[in-house]
Parts: sequence; C-alpha cells; structure tokens
Amino acid sequence: MTSDRKGRNEAEVKIACCQTEPIVSEKQRNIEKSCEMIEEAASNGARLVVLPELCNSGYVFESREEAFALSEEVPNGETTNLWAELAAEHRLHIAAGINEREGDLLYNSSVVVGPNGHVGTFRKVHLWNEENLFFEPGNLGFPVFKTPIGRLACHICYDSWFPESYRLAALQGADIVCVSTNWVPIPGQDPDREAMANILVMAAAHVNSVYVAAADRVGTERGQPFIGQSIIVSCTGWPIGGPASPDKEEIIYAEANLADARRKRNWNEYNQPLRDRRTDIYGEMLGSSHVRGWY
Repeated sequence: MTSDRKGRNEAEVKIACCQTEPIVSEKQRNIEKSCEMIEEAASNGARLVVLPELCNSGYVFESREEAFALSEEVPNGETTNLWAELAAEHRLHIAAGINEREGDLLYNSSVVVGPNGHVGTFRKVHLWNEENLFFEPGNLGFPVFKTPIGRLACHICYDSWFPESYRLAALQGADIVCVSTNWVPIPGQDPDREAMANILVMAAAHVNSVYVAAADRVGTERGQPFIGQSIIVSCTGWPIGGPASPDKEEIIYAEANLADARRKRNWNEYNQPLRDRRTDIYGEMLGSSHVRGWY
C-alpha cells in the first residue's frame, strides 16, 4: 500500500524572523547582534532566518558620507562573509538587509546566503522617502533564488505596497517572499488593529499563494519610530508566526511546508488566480523585462 503522505514532508522548513533594533553608525554592534540572533534561531531549529532592512548599518543617515562609510561590497564584504560563515556552520539560509556599495553607488539591498555561500542579491526597487537621497533604485528586478529549501524571493519594506512585486515573484515560482523591512507608523492607524503593513502582506500571500516572512525592526532612530510586529504568513494568507511585539527585540518562528505554496495555487476545480489572469487585456509579466514566467 502506498502512503497518502508520500512526498508531503519534502519542503518542511522552520522559519525565524529576527526583530532587532539596529543603531545607526554602530555597525560592529549591529553585526554582532545579528549574528547572536542567527545563532539563537539556529539553536532552535531554524533553517531559514530573515533579518530587517539595513540591519548592519542602521537606517536614518545624516549625510551621504555617513551612508557610504557604513556600506560594503556584496558578496565580499565583512557582514556577508560573517553571515555566510554562520549559514555554513548551521546549514541554514539567511535573507538580510544590507547597505550595499557598488563602486560609487549605494543600494538598499537584501543578501541571501546559504550553506554554500552567497546565493543572490535583491536591490530595493521602490525607494521610500529620503532613501532617494542616498540609494539608487534597484536594478536587478525581482529574482527568485532556487535553494534546497525552496524557491526564495526577497522584498524590502515599501516594495510590499506594490502588488506587482509579489505577483512577479509568484509568476516565477516563488514559494516564499522574505521581507526585510523597517516599517514606520501609518497616519490614522488604529492602535487596536493589526498594522497596515501586516494587512498588506497577508493579502499578498493570499492572492499569490506564497508564504511571506517579514522581519521588522523596533526602536526610534534620530526621531524616526519603527513599529516592529514582524510576521510570518502562510500561503493561505493567515499568520502562522507572530505578530511580534511593537517595541521589543525578539525572534518569532513558524513551521511551514513550502511545497504547499505550489499545491494551493489551485483554489478549486475552476479557479487558479495566476492562471486566471486576463493576459489578453494586460501583459503576462506586467511589462517587466527582468523576469520570465515559471510555467
């Protein structure tokens, strides 16, 4: 007799989102804190660890000189090398926000490393507010990285406000989107309601049948508060980890079978949102020249 569970555990992954409080210009302190949290997540069985946006440098820069002084090359910089060493030691994957320098240009990036080193880099496509003074808009599109634990995509903060970001990842077969973020308060937010950012990622996970792991930061930096509430969302759109505290450093966890993202894309006998798209009315890949469809 053949078990009906055959093949059902092939993509089970424990996910950790590390909610930290980086301090701008204290790069060594920030790197050490990120490594401590990765070690803790690994000791609790995590195989995928997500960290916040610009978690090695801090966020609110006073000048371009400061932003450049806190940047580094990817993948050959100090921070990426340390994260890669931890990924190799603990046999896990890490997606984390980093201040990337390429020649005379800066990018607000997310680097993905695994047991065998650098997997890939995502550069924030949609820059928020004064980020435009320091960073270049991302020029790598929305890559999806094929790894032993599943197909990983990355977004950074404001990218989550654009449905195209998730749709292009899903169309390339992403199982999970790792969001490194520094969410700020939304005017008019009811403090007794879930954060607007969490509503957005839940909706995106639901309509694209992808998992989302969003690691936010906490604290106030040079007058700018951040809201925490990191969250891990199933491919159905419902939270399976978090939300975390709005003001404390902590790690949230969730167990997920990333293969469910592919299985659940067929909602019923008649409907599959990615297939049901009216490409006779709008372009199949939303006009992007950076991506190719998965199926």
